[in-house]
Amino acid sequence: MALRGTNQEFGRPYNRRIVLEAIRQYGPIARADIAGRVGLTVQTVSNIIRELEEQNYIAGVRDAPKSRGYPATSLSINPEGGYAIGINITPLGLEAALINLAGQVVAREQRKLSHPSPEAAFREIFALVEEFKNAKPGQRMLGIGLAMPGPFDVESMSFVGPTTLEGWQGVRVQQRLAEGANLPAFIEVDHAAAALGERLYGAGRDFRDFYYLYFGVGLGGCMVQDGMPLRGSFRNAGEIGHLPLVPDGEPCPCGNRGCLERYLSLEAYERRTKQIGVEGWITETVPLFRSAIVAIENLFDPETIIIGGLTNESLLARLVAAAQPLNNSISKRENRKAPRLMHSTVGNDAVLRGAAALAVAGVLSPRFGIQFTEASASPPRDPMLKRVEAA
Repeated sequence: MALRGTNQEFGRPYNRRIVLEAIRQYGPIARADIAGRVGLTVQTVSNIIRELEEQNYIAGVRDAPKSRGYPATSLSINPEGGYAIGINITPLGLEAALINLAGQVVAREQRKLSHPSPEAAFREIFALVEEFKNAKPGQRMLGIGLAMPGPFDVESMSFVGPTTLEGWQGVRVQQRLAEGANLPAFIEVDHAAAALGERLYGAGRDFRDFYYLYFGVGLGGCMVQDGMPLRGSFRNAGEIGHLPLVPDGEPCPCGNRGCLERYLSLEAYERRTKQIGVEGWITETVPLFRSAIVAIENLFDPETIIIGGLTNESLLARLVAAAQPLNNSISKRENRKAPRLMHSTVGNDAVLRGAAALAVAGVLSPRFGIQFTEASASPPRDPMLKRVEAA
Protein backbone atom coordinates (compact mmCIF):
# COMPACT_ATOMS: atom_id res chain seq x y z
CA MET A 1 0.00 0.00 0.00
CA ALA A 2 1.35 3.44 -0.94
CA LEU A 3 1.51 6.05 1.83
CA ARG A 4 2.32 9.40 0.27
CA GLY A 5 2.39 12.76 2.00
CA THR A 6 2.72 16.28 0.69
CA ASN A 7 5.51 18.77 1.45
CA GLN A 8 3.09 21.70 1.26
CA GLU A 9 2.42 23.25 4.65
CA PHE A 10 -1.40 23.14 4.32
CA GLY A 11 -1.10 19.37 4.16
CA ARG A 12 0.46 19.07 7.61
CA PRO A 13 -2.55 17.44 9.33
CA TYR A 14 -2.77 14.96 6.47
CA ASN A 15 0.95 14.25 6.72
CA ARG A 16 0.57 13.64 10.43
CA ARG A 17 -1.94 10.89 9.76
CA ILE A 18 0.25 9.36 7.04
CA VAL A 19 3.33 9.37 9.29
CA LEU A 20 1.39 7.83 12.17
CA GLU A 21 0.02 5.17 9.82
CA ALA A 22 3.53 4.39 8.53
CA ILE A 23 4.74 3.93 12.12
CA ARG A 24 1.77 1.71 12.93
CA GLN A 25 2.26 -0.38 9.82
CA TYR A 26 6.05 -0.68 9.73
CA GLY A 27 7.26 0.15 13.24
CA PRO A 28 9.68 -0.03 14.89
CA ILE A 29 11.01 2.25 12.16
CA ALA A 30 13.58 5.06 11.91
CA ARG A 31 12.78 8.62 10.79
CA ALA A 32 14.74 8.29 7.56
CA ASP A 33 12.88 5.12 6.66
CA ILE A 34 9.55 6.83 7.32
CA ALA A 35 10.55 9.71 5.05
CA GLY A 36 11.44 7.28 2.29
CA ARG A 37 8.16 5.41 2.58
CA VAL A 38 5.86 8.44 2.60
CA GLY A 39 7.77 10.71 0.22
CA LEU A 40 8.44 13.53 2.69
CA THR A 41 11.69 15.19 3.67
CA VAL A 42 13.45 13.94 6.79
CA GLN A 43 13.02 17.41 8.32
CA THR A 44 9.26 17.38 7.73
CA VAL A 45 9.01 13.92 9.24
CA SER A 46 11.17 14.95 12.21
CA ASN A 47 8.89 17.92 12.94
CA ILE A 48 5.81 15.68 12.86
CA ILE A 49 7.55 13.07 15.00
CA ARG A 50 8.30 15.73 17.62
CA GLU A 51 4.61 16.68 17.75
CA LEU A 52 3.51 13.07 18.03
CA GLU A 53 6.06 12.35 20.77
CA GLU A 54 4.99 15.44 22.74
CA GLN A 55 1.40 14.18 22.61
CA ASN A 56 2.51 10.67 23.64
CA TYR A 57 1.13 9.05 20.50
CA ILE A 58 4.42 7.34 19.72
CA ALA A 59 7.49 6.15 21.62
CA GLY A 60 11.10 5.92 20.52
CA VAL A 61 13.81 3.47 21.55
CA ARG A 62 17.50 3.86 20.75
CA ASP A 63 18.82 1.05 18.58
CA ALA A 64 21.92 -0.83 19.64
CA PRO A 65 25.05 0.99 18.37
CA LYS A 66 26.46 -0.57 15.22
CA SER A 67 29.23 1.96 14.52
CA ARG A 68 30.52 5.30 15.74
CA GLY A 69 28.05 8.06 16.41
CA TYR A 70 24.60 8.10 17.93
CA PRO A 71 22.42 5.10 17.10
CA ALA A 72 19.15 5.74 15.31
CA THR A 73 15.87 5.86 17.21
CA SER A 74 13.24 3.30 16.26
CA LEU A 75 9.69 4.62 16.56
CA SER A 76 6.59 2.64 17.47
CA ILE A 77 2.96 3.41 18.22
CA ASN A 78 2.22 3.90 21.90
CA PRO A 79 -0.92 1.75 22.30
CA GLU A 80 -1.99 3.73 25.38
CA GLY A 81 -1.42 7.07 23.70
CA GLY A 82 -5.12 7.32 22.96
CA TYR A 83 -8.34 5.39 22.58
CA ALA A 84 -11.29 5.49 20.22
CA ILE A 85 -14.71 3.88 20.33
CA GLY A 86 -16.03 1.93 17.37
CA ILE A 87 -19.75 1.13 17.11
CA ASN A 88 -21.68 -0.91 14.58
CA ILE A 89 -25.45 -0.60 14.59
CA THR A 90 -27.67 -2.94 12.58
CA PRO A 91 -31.32 -4.03 12.55
CA LEU A 92 -30.23 -6.76 14.99
CA GLY A 93 -28.80 -4.40 17.60
CA LEU A 94 -25.44 -2.84 18.25
CA GLU A 95 -21.90 -3.82 19.07
CA ALA A 96 -19.26 -1.51 20.48
CA ALA A 97 -15.55 -1.79 21.17
CA LEU A 98 -12.90 0.30 22.87
CA ILE A 99 -9.86 0.37 20.58
CA ASN A 100 -6.38 1.55 21.52
CA LEU A 101 -4.08 3.53 19.26
CA ALA A 102 -2.51 0.33 17.91
CA GLY A 103 -5.92 -0.87 16.78
CA GLN A 104 -6.28 -3.55 19.43
CA VAL A 105 -9.68 -4.30 20.97
CA VAL A 106 -9.45 -3.44 24.67
CA ALA A 107 -13.09 -4.00 25.60
CA ARG A 108 -16.20 -5.10 23.78
CA GLU A 109 -19.95 -5.02 24.46
CA GLN A 110 -23.00 -6.15 22.54
CA ARG A 111 -26.68 -5.24 22.86
CA LYS A 112 -29.41 -7.18 21.07
CA LEU A 113 -32.09 -4.75 19.91
CA SER A 114 -34.47 -5.81 17.17
CA HIS A 115 -34.83 -2.89 14.74
CA PRO A 116 -33.75 -0.36 17.36
CA SER A 117 -35.34 3.07 17.42
CA PRO A 118 -33.00 6.08 17.56
CA GLU A 119 -33.96 6.70 21.19
CA ALA A 120 -33.21 3.13 22.26
CA ALA A 121 -29.98 2.99 20.28
CA PHE A 122 -28.59 6.27 21.55
CA ARG A 123 -29.51 5.39 25.11
CA GLU A 124 -27.44 2.21 24.88
CA ILE A 125 -24.61 3.91 23.01
CA PHE A 126 -24.17 6.66 25.57
CA ALA A 127 -24.25 4.16 28.41
CA LEU A 128 -21.50 2.16 26.71
CA VAL A 129 -19.45 5.30 26.08
CA GLU A 130 -19.51 6.09 29.80
CA GLU A 131 -18.62 2.49 30.58
CA PHE A 132 -15.60 2.63 28.28
CA LYS A 133 -14.49 5.99 29.65
CA ASN A 134 -14.70 4.66 33.19
CA ALA A 135 -12.61 1.66 32.16
CA LYS A 136 -9.75 4.02 31.26
CA PRO A 137 -10.04 6.93 33.71
CA GLY A 138 -7.89 9.89 32.83
CA GLN A 139 -6.93 8.47 29.45
CA ARG A 140 -7.35 10.35 26.21
CA MET A 141 -10.50 9.46 24.28
CA LEU A 142 -9.95 10.66 20.73
CA GLY A 143 -13.42 10.17 19.34
CA ILE A 144 -16.19 7.82 18.36
CA GLY A 145 -16.87 6.20 14.99
CA LEU A 146 -20.27 4.79 14.06
CA ALA A 147 -20.88 2.33 11.23
CA MET A 148 -24.45 1.91 10.04
CA PRO A 149 -26.32 0.53 7.01
CA GLY A 150 -26.57 2.72 3.93
CA PRO A 151 -27.26 4.25 1.59
CA PHE A 152 -27.26 7.78 3.00
CA ASP A 153 -29.69 10.51 1.99
CA VAL A 154 -31.53 8.62 -0.75
CA GLU A 155 -35.22 9.16 -0.03
CA SER A 156 -36.45 6.00 -1.75
CA MET A 157 -33.78 3.70 -0.25
CA SER A 158 -32.37 5.09 3.00
CA PHE A 159 -33.90 3.59 6.14
CA VAL A 160 -36.34 1.55 4.04
CA GLY A 161 -36.73 -2.21 4.42
CA PRO A 162 -35.54 -4.96 6.76
CA THR A 163 -31.82 -4.52 6.06
CA THR A 164 -31.80 -0.85 7.10
CA LEU A 165 -32.65 1.13 10.23
CA GLU A 166 -36.28 1.90 9.62
CA GLY A 167 -37.58 4.90 11.51
CA TRP A 168 -34.30 6.83 11.40
CA GLN A 169 -35.30 9.24 8.65
CA GLY A 170 -34.29 12.79 9.43
CA VAL A 171 -32.24 11.89 12.52
CA ARG A 172 -29.09 14.03 12.82
CA VAL A 173 -27.00 11.05 13.78
CA GLN A 174 -23.59 12.71 13.88
CA GLN A 175 -24.82 15.70 15.86
CA ARG A 176 -26.63 13.59 18.45
CA LEU A 177 -23.68 11.24 18.73
CA ALA A 178 -21.16 14.04 19.26
CA GLU A 179 -23.32 15.91 21.77
CA GLY A 180 -24.36 12.86 23.76
CA ALA A 181 -20.91 11.26 23.89
CA ASN A 182 -19.09 14.59 24.28
CA LEU A 183 -16.54 13.37 21.73
CA PRO A 184 -15.73 14.11 18.09
CA ALA A 185 -18.02 11.83 16.09
CA PHE A 186 -17.67 10.26 12.66
CA ILE A 187 -20.15 8.23 10.61
CA GLU A 188 -19.57 5.74 7.82
CA VAL A 189 -21.58 3.15 5.94
CA ASP A 190 -20.87 -0.29 7.40
CA HIS A 191 -19.22 -1.92 4.38
CA ALA A 192 -16.76 0.95 3.94
CA ALA A 193 -15.86 0.93 7.64
CA ALA A 194 -15.26 -2.83 7.45
CA ALA A 195 -13.10 -2.38 4.35
CA LEU A 196 -11.00 0.18 6.20
CA GLY A 197 -10.62 -2.17 9.16
CA GLU A 198 -9.52 -4.98 6.84
CA ARG A 199 -7.05 -2.69 5.09
CA LEU A 200 -5.48 -1.51 8.34
CA TYR A 201 -5.48 -4.71 10.38
CA GLY A 202 -6.27 -7.72 8.20
CA ALA A 203 -5.52 -9.38 4.89
CA GLY A 204 -5.94 -6.04 3.12
CA ARG A 205 -2.54 -4.93 4.42
CA ASP A 206 -0.94 -7.12 1.76
CA PHE A 207 -2.73 -5.51 -1.18
CA ARG A 208 -2.68 -2.09 -2.78
CA ASP A 209 -6.05 -2.62 -4.49
CA PHE A 210 -8.71 -5.02 -3.24
CA TYR A 211 -12.47 -5.30 -3.02
CA TYR A 212 -14.15 -5.98 0.32
CA LEU A 213 -17.50 -7.78 0.11
CA TYR A 214 -19.48 -7.21 3.30
CA PHE A 215 -21.95 -9.95 4.20
CA GLY A 216 -24.10 -8.20 6.79
CA VAL A 217 -27.82 -8.05 7.44
CA GLY A 218 -27.79 -6.63 3.91
CA LEU A 219 -25.01 -6.88 1.33
CA GLY A 220 -22.48 -4.18 0.53
CA GLY A 221 -19.03 -3.81 -0.90
CA CYS A 222 -16.18 -1.36 -1.11
CA MET A 223 -13.25 -1.03 -3.47
CA VAL A 224 -10.03 -0.06 -1.73
CA GLN A 225 -7.64 1.61 -4.18
CA ASP A 226 -4.15 2.71 -3.20
CA GLY A 227 -5.14 1.99 0.38
CA MET A 228 -8.19 4.27 0.45
CA PRO A 229 -11.85 3.16 0.34
CA LEU A 230 -13.66 4.56 -2.70
CA ARG A 231 -16.81 6.30 -1.52
CA GLY A 232 -18.38 7.99 -4.54
CA SER A 233 -19.76 11.48 -5.00
CA PHE A 234 -22.36 11.15 -2.24
CA ARG A 235 -20.58 8.52 -0.07
CA ASN A 236 -22.88 5.77 -1.31
CA ALA A 237 -20.59 3.72 -3.55
CA GLY A 238 -20.72 0.02 -2.85
CA GLU A 239 -24.45 -0.75 -2.67
CA ILE A 240 -23.90 -3.98 -4.58
CA GLY A 241 -26.82 -5.54 -2.73
CA HIS A 242 -29.14 -3.45 -4.85
CA LEU A 243 -27.93 -4.78 -8.19
CA PRO A 244 -31.07 -6.31 -9.79
CA LEU A 245 -29.61 -9.63 -10.95
CA VAL A 246 -32.78 -11.75 -11.06
CA PRO A 247 -35.24 -10.71 -13.80
CA ASP A 248 -38.73 -10.44 -12.34
CA GLY A 249 -37.33 -11.67 -9.03
CA GLU A 250 -38.43 -10.94 -5.52
CA PRO A 251 -39.59 -7.36 -4.90
CA CYS A 252 -37.08 -5.27 -2.98
CA PRO A 253 -37.94 -2.38 -0.63
CA CYS A 254 -35.81 -0.14 -2.88
CA GLY A 255 -38.54 -0.44 -5.55
CA ASN A 256 -36.73 -2.80 -7.94
CA ARG A 257 -37.07 -6.55 -8.28
CA GLY A 258 -34.50 -9.31 -7.97
CA CYS A 259 -31.91 -7.30 -6.02
CA LEU A 260 -28.90 -9.36 -4.97
CA GLU A 261 -29.33 -8.88 -1.23
CA ARG A 262 -32.82 -10.39 -1.42
CA TYR A 263 -30.95 -13.66 -1.96
CA LEU A 264 -27.43 -13.12 -0.64
CA SER A 265 -27.36 -11.54 2.82
CA LEU A 266 -27.91 -12.48 6.44
CA GLU A 267 -31.52 -11.31 6.19
CA ALA A 268 -32.05 -13.47 3.12
CA TYR A 269 -30.38 -16.45 4.80
CA GLU A 270 -32.64 -16.25 7.85
CA ARG A 271 -35.74 -15.83 5.69
CA ARG A 272 -35.01 -18.38 2.97
CA THR A 273 -33.60 -21.20 5.12
CA LYS A 274 -36.94 -21.38 6.92
CA GLN A 275 -38.47 -22.22 3.56
CA ILE A 276 -35.82 -24.27 1.72
CA GLY A 277 -33.17 -25.16 4.31
CA VAL A 278 -29.45 -24.33 4.36
CA GLU A 279 -28.51 -26.54 1.42
CA GLY A 280 -31.38 -25.18 -0.60
CA TRP A 281 -30.25 -21.64 0.15
CA ILE A 282 -26.67 -22.37 -0.90
CA THR A 283 -27.87 -24.00 -4.13
CA GLU A 284 -30.13 -21.03 -4.88
CA THR A 285 -27.48 -18.45 -4.00
CA VAL A 286 -24.31 -19.80 -5.61
CA PRO A 287 -25.16 -18.78 -9.22
CA LEU A 288 -25.90 -15.24 -8.05
CA PHE A 289 -22.75 -15.18 -5.93
CA ARG A 290 -20.66 -16.21 -8.96
CA SER A 291 -22.29 -13.47 -11.05
CA ALA A 292 -21.56 -10.89 -8.36
CA ILE A 293 -17.90 -11.93 -8.27
CA VAL A 294 -17.59 -11.54 -12.04
CA ALA A 295 -19.29 -8.13 -11.92
CA ILE A 296 -16.90 -6.90 -9.21
CA GLU A 297 -13.83 -8.19 -11.02
CA ASN A 298 -14.79 -6.81 -14.43
CA LEU A 299 -15.71 -3.42 -12.98
CA PHE A 300 -12.81 -2.88 -10.54
CA ASP A 301 -9.99 -5.26 -11.53
CA PRO A 302 -8.96 -5.88 -7.89
CA GLU A 303 -5.96 -7.92 -6.82
CA THR A 304 -8.39 -10.03 -4.79
CA ILE A 305 -11.86 -9.97 -3.29
CA ILE A 306 -11.99 -10.33 0.50
CA ILE A 307 -15.29 -11.50 1.94
CA GLY A 308 -16.25 -10.91 5.57
CA GLY A 309 -19.00 -9.48 7.71
CA LEU A 310 -21.44 -10.42 10.44
CA THR A 311 -22.26 -13.99 9.52
CA ASN A 312 -20.33 -16.92 10.98
CA GLU A 313 -17.16 -17.92 9.19
CA SER A 314 -18.22 -21.54 8.61
CA LEU A 315 -21.23 -20.43 6.58
CA LEU A 316 -19.09 -18.11 4.46
CA ALA A 317 -16.58 -20.91 3.99
CA ARG A 318 -19.31 -23.23 2.70
CA LEU A 319 -20.58 -20.55 0.34
CA VAL A 320 -17.11 -19.79 -1.02
CA ALA A 321 -16.35 -23.50 -1.48
CA ALA A 322 -19.64 -24.09 -3.28
CA ALA A 323 -18.89 -21.21 -5.67
CA GLN A 324 -15.77 -22.93 -7.00
CA PRO A 325 -14.83 -22.92 -9.77
CA LEU A 326 -15.54 -19.24 -10.29
CA ASN A 327 -16.87 -18.00 -13.62
CA ASN A 328 -14.51 -16.47 -16.14
CA SER A 329 -13.58 -12.79 -15.80
CA ILE A 330 -10.63 -10.47 -16.36
CA SER A 331 -9.26 -11.72 -13.04
CA LYS A 332 -8.75 -15.26 -14.31
CA ARG A 333 -5.05 -15.06 -15.17
CA GLU A 334 -2.29 -17.61 -14.91
CA ASN A 335 0.14 -15.18 -13.29
CA ARG A 336 -2.06 -14.45 -10.27
CA LYS A 337 -0.22 -14.06 -6.96
CA ALA A 338 -3.36 -14.11 -4.79
CA PRO A 339 -6.60 -16.10 -4.96
CA ARG A 340 -9.49 -14.37 -6.64
CA LEU A 341 -11.62 -14.79 -3.51
CA MET A 342 -10.41 -15.04 0.08
CA HIS A 343 -11.73 -14.77 3.63
CA SER A 344 -11.30 -11.79 5.91
CA THR A 345 -8.60 -12.30 8.53
CA VAL A 346 -10.23 -9.80 10.88
CA GLY A 347 -13.73 -11.22 10.74
CA ASN A 348 -16.46 -9.42 12.64
CA ASP A 349 -13.89 -7.08 14.19
CA ALA A 350 -13.23 -5.36 10.86
CA VAL A 351 -16.22 -3.03 11.05
CA LEU A 352 -15.59 -2.05 14.70
CA ARG A 353 -11.88 -1.46 14.21
CA GLY A 354 -12.55 0.42 11.00
CA ALA A 355 -15.13 2.65 12.69
CA ALA A 356 -12.67 3.46 15.48
CA ALA A 357 -9.94 4.13 12.93
CA LEU A 358 -12.18 6.81 11.37
CA ALA A 359 -12.16 8.64 14.68
CA VAL A 360 -8.39 8.38 15.12
CA ALA A 361 -7.64 9.52 11.58
CA GLY A 362 -10.36 12.17 11.62
CA VAL A 363 -9.14 13.79 14.82
CA LEU A 364 -5.45 13.68 13.93
CA SER A 365 -6.12 14.85 10.37
CA PRO A 366 -9.13 17.21 10.38
CA ARG A 367 -9.28 17.52 6.59
CA PHE A 368 -9.67 13.75 6.40
CA GLY A 369 -12.30 13.76 9.11
CA ILE A 370 -14.57 16.18 7.26
CA GLN A 371 -15.35 13.32 4.84
CA PHE A 372 -16.97 11.36 7.65
CA THR A 373 -19.17 13.99 9.30
CA GLU A 374 -22.47 15.44 8.21
CA ALA A 375 -22.29 18.40 5.87
CA SER A 376 -23.48 20.89 8.50
CA ALA A 377 -21.24 19.57 11.25
CA SER A 378 -18.26 21.56 12.44
CA PRO A 379 -14.87 20.20 11.32
CA PRO A 380 -13.15 18.11 14.00
CA ARG A 381 -10.65 19.81 16.25
CA ASP A 382 -6.93 19.62 15.59
CA PRO A 383 -5.31 18.25 18.77
CA MET A 384 -1.90 19.62 17.79
CA LEU A 385 -3.13 23.20 17.88
CA LYS A 386 -4.20 22.79 21.47
CA ARG A 387 -3.11 20.02 23.78
CA VAL A 388 -5.74 17.28 24.00
CA GLU A 389 -7.43 17.01 27.35
CA ALA A 390 -8.23 13.61 28.77
CA ALA A 391 -11.87 12.70 28.39
